[in-house]
Amino acid sequence: MLQTFLPLFAMTFGICLFSVLMQFLWKYVEDMVGKGLEIPVLAELFFYAALYMVPMALPLAILLASLMTFGNLGERLELLAMKAAGISLTHIMRPLIITLVIVSITAFVFQNNIMPVVQVKLFSLLYSMREKSPELDIPESTFYNGITGFNVYVKEKDNKTGLLKDMMIYDYSEGFNNARVIVADSGRLKTSADKLFLVLSLYNGESFENLKSQGSSDITTAVPYRRESFRYREVLIEFNANFTRTDESFLQNQYVGKNLKDLRTSIDSMTQRLDSVKLDNARSIYDFSYKKSFASFRNRAAIPEPGNEPVVEAAEKGAPVVLNFDSLYQANDPSGKASLLNRARSAIESIKSEYYFRASTLEDDDYKIRRHIIEWHKKFTLSFACMVFFFIGAPLGAIIRKGGLGMPVVISVFLFIIYYIIDNVGFKMARSGVWEEWEGMWLSSAVLAPLGIFLTYKAAKDSVILNADTYINWFKKVVGKGEGRKIERKEVIMTPPDYTKVTARIDELSALCSTFLESNKSRISYISFWKKGEKNKGAVQIATLLEELVEELSNSEHILLLNKLMDYPFLNGYSKRREAIPQGLNLVIALLLPVGLTYYLFEMYNRKLLIHDIGVVQKVNNEVKQIIIENIQAK
Repeated sequence: MLQTFLPLFAMTFGICLFSVLMQFLWKYVEDMVGKGLEIPVLAELFFYAALYMVPMALPLAILLASLMTFGNLGERLELLAMKAAGISLTHIMRPLIITLVIVSITAFVFQNNIMPVVQVKLFSLLYSMREKSPELDIPESTFYNGITGFNVYVKEKDNKTGLLKDMMIYDYSEGFNNARVIVADSGRLKTSADKLFLVLSLYNGESFENLKSQGSSDITTAVPYRRESFRYREVLIEFNANFTRTDESFLQNQYVGKNLKDLRTSIDSMTQRLDSVKLDNARSIYDFSYKKSFASFRNRAAIPEPGNEPVVEAAEKGAPVVLNFDSLYQANDPSGKASLLNRARSAIESIKSEYYFRASTLEDDDYKIRRHIIEWHKKFTLSFACMVFFFIGAPLGAIIRKGGLGMPVVISVFLFIIYYIIDNVGFKMARSGVWEEWEGMWLSSAVLAPLGIFLTYKAAKDSVILNADTYINWFKKVVGKGEGRKIERKEVIMTPPDYTKVTARIDELSALCSTFLESNKSRISYISFWKKGEKNKGAVQIATLLEELVEELSNSEHILLLNKLMDYPFLNGYSKRREAIPQGLNLVIALLLPVGLTYYLFEMYNRKLLIHDIGVVQKVNNEVKQIIIENIQAK
């Protein structure tokens, strides 16, 4: 088993890693193109990017490899042979389960010890690439503003010699008020040896420089300028073309550069700090609130003052001090009322601003804690996802029994897309604080784990779950449509039918059908329906007699008769169905109109089908009797 699985796993892992790596590089291609990056730098980027995409490629590779392994075994009937020998599916999967446990443990160690280093290296490298200045490629007949403080126009370029013809340079590096314009017949642009400057060599040109002082604001006065002609001039422009690496120490202190121990320590310390800050903020806001003011007012109310005797007396008795805001407000004159309102509004606005400011400062700390908790859970989700995808892929491969890269690839990509979407939804919900961190990070596993358990159980029991005919037949049973009869000619007939007795039984069956059709309508009222509650004995009798008749005539050797027997419908499903709920519950269900009406309409539909099929039985009876009389008894 391992000899089959391991090569497929190595192949699928390589394919999946390459696919996700290309998707990652396509995302950051704009940060790399046109920067003149050296091959070692790009190789380092690809290496770290490949390691970074391992958590995405590994579950997909396990799913695809397990599907192909068990699909090949099922397609070559090897799986069937092992089951026939008494080996259960779980026993067949045992070596792969042990292998996948080892892979999951390795994935956890990778996530905890290696991934923090990889993320720090990769993100610092991407940031350095993003900050690097692009290579200069000045287009023809277009103003180029890729050089800070300059606009360069070139009418024509000679790609062989590197000569730039009919140049115009706008130099506003010292401000627009001190702008300088240079025109030249030709020139060359190159980088200095240390790649810190651009050297612009100009030939046969003129320069125009504005002499207006920076402090002058008079726009009506004529502006003096300086004109200078030259045969050759070099212009030195600051332009750092070197690749400078970003310091990694900053990212190492973030959540991306920490293992489980460091994450737990950071979460505890940040949570404790956040709780203390929230407590201080609550106390500070309380100091500005009306509750503290009223508390101090109640304390002052206990001090005897002229006109305060009722309040003092109430306080001494232990009764609560009740403040009537309306009376206090109405006791003031209009100017006093306006002053009180302005003071209240100012106090509210001040408290509101203070509250929003403190809340905004806490939001960043809360976000950092959530990202640390998310990263902590991410260390475990990869290992669990590997096991979940194996228990989805292995039994699914045993069920579909299709090897190769056709059907397994389609199923794997479909399941992985579902996993990826659910995982991203959970991650974003956890990151934004809508869900708890553990809920968001374990959402995909919680959705797919029951699927793995279900498929493993069905595969172990050899249940048919991907056969379309099974679901079609089930649906037919629900809607009352039975399967068509299939009757084949028997090679050996022990007891041929007695056609004389058969003809009499056909007449008896036709009489029962006629009686049933005359006494039963296709629809009965809602009240009459719920008054009944027993089987339709007439339908049961017809179904029983019909099956006995078909069983006896199936021993015939006449092809025409056997073909006609297949026109008989199945009545067992109708005859065994109750037309109502047993007595005692009829009234309760009938009064629950949504439930009772739904059940009533469903039974009326089946009643209509039953009457139609009994009519078909009556018709086929006549045709079978005619075949017996004309083709069998006549001989």
